[in-house]
Amino acid sequence: MTIQNVLSLLGGLALFLYGMHMMSVGLETAAGDRMKAILEKLTSNRLLGVAVGAGITAVIQSSSATTVMVVGFVNSGLMTLNQAVWIIMGANIGTTITGQLIALDASRIAPLVAIIGVVMVTFLKGKRINSIGDILAGLGILFIGMDMMSNSMTPLQDSPVFLNAMTSISNPLLAIALGAGFTALIQSSSASVGILQALALSGLIPLSSSIYIIFGQNIGTCITAVLASLSANRNAKRTTIIHLSFNIIGTMLFFCFIHIFPFVDWMCEITANPAAQIANTHTIFNIVTTLILLPFGNRLAHLAQLLMPIRKEEYQRDEANLPLAFVDVNNIGSVPIAISSLRKEALAMLKMAQTNLIEALHGVCQEACSIQDIEKREKRIDSINYQISDYMTSVSTLPMNPTASNTINALFKCYADIERIGDHAINILQYTKNEKERLQDVGVIREELKQLEELLDKSFQLLYTNRLESQDESLLKIERIEARIDELTAEFRNRQIERMVHKQIHARDCVIYSEIMTDIERVSDHIINIIEECRRCSFTLNDEELKDMPLIQECAA
Repeated sequence: MTIQNVLSLLGGLALFLYGMHMMSVGLETAAGDRMKAILEKLTSNRLLGVAVGAGITAVIQSSSATTVMVVGFVNSGLMTLNQAVWIIMGANIGTTITGQLIALDASRIAPLVAIIGVVMVTFLKGKRINSIGDILAGLGILFIGMDMMSNSMTPLQDSPVFLNAMTSISNPLLAIALGAGFTALIQSSSASVGILQALALSGLIPLSSSIYIIFGQNIGTCITAVLASLSANRNAKRTTIIHLSFNIIGTMLFFCFIHIFPFVDWMCEITANPAAQIANTHTIFNIVTTLILLPFGNRLAHLAQLLMPIRKEEYQRDEANLPLAFVDVNNIGSVPIAISSLRKEALAMLKMAQTNLIEALHGVCQEACSIQDIEKREKRIDSINYQISDYMTSVSTLPMNPTASNTINALFKCYADIERIGDHAINILQYTKNEKERLQDVGVIREELKQLEELLDKSFQLLYTNRLESQDESLLKIERIEARIDELTAEFRNRQIERMVHKQIHARDCVIYSEIMTDIERVSDHIINIIEECRRCSFTLNDEELKDMPLIQECAA
């Protein structure tokens, strides 16, 4: 094998991996939001979970990416371990689609597919068209790389050294270790199966040896999820244990099966195409393993909890430093998922700020309010703001289209406005904590503050649940409320001055009341800022995300 063959092999591998990356990015851009919505739509139905896992993985061409997303969902509490089991099982089935595509021997038309994709990306406009172009170009480049790898390895058929090495791979345990190690290195079972198919097409490795490498590849693909869970919580780590245990148990079952039944002969009888034999073996391994373990999915979750027991501190954590409810700061995932999670986290944060504001106003009027609860929420708001700032810095480094970039920037500004609303609530709260700063006579202003509170509540509700087709109309409503608040605060200040002139109130009360109304005006201004950013970035939740409103309310309690 010459230097030219080695360079051709490396070049083919580079094209193969880059083609897979282009396909993944294109598919994710075209269907990212829907992909995320489907994952979060899961119920306890195991068959639905398996189907969704398989479908999503077939779309994005990566079981590792699907599993990493699942780790992120479990880490943020959006998915339980039992739901994660079914997604992981389905992901193992969906990842076999790449091998089946390669087995179709589409390399002859690969250049045509690639050039069509490049033309769509280069000369046509439109986000969806460009995404489809990325998919086609990536698919064509993938097959061109596959063909280059296969051709570059043909001289190895006459190499005694390589043939002896291939003979040693007949040792099952060594072959499993080789498959696991190589897949862990490149972090893609689809790519490692494709490389194995290239070897088989060149006549360099028989199916009897390939089958053990396939077993190892299924184990090695777990490394990506393991790496993703290193900085996640213990429940997310249990998700990777489920993934590992599923593939290890499947390997043990098939290891016994192929020594009892002539499985390799059956695969060879179905087709003489070595690439198709490997693809079929990979598909059957994952489907059969899923069918066998499907009734025991909950047991796999229980096994993960036994191997990593629940610690006492998982139940008792400082509420101010809890992990974010919807955003996994350790795993960004895809841009659409990050944006959707940021929206919901912002609404939870906004609900906490609103709750603090209303309770602080009640406290000013000498009504029941828990100062401790308000201060605890404020610490939580500050904690969210700090964590989100770091997270958004990481998200902003990802490649994204202008719409996504504008949305990220707008959300960043929204978080700043929400944090300031929380600060104004604390400003109002101070007039209830200290006897010297407390209003002496609240009877005459209670109704006035009630009117302002009702107006603020309407503005908040528009931010949460407004589903008008025109967001300009939503903005117009909030602008009207803001104008009405300005009118009322000006009127109430004049009234207060009149009361002070007629000796009906103390001068200090007049100053305090004026400060409170200033905070209320500032809150209304921040709401205007938020809705203006909403208009620019479609901040309002979509129909699927609206279903999470009860959880958002619970997180803000």
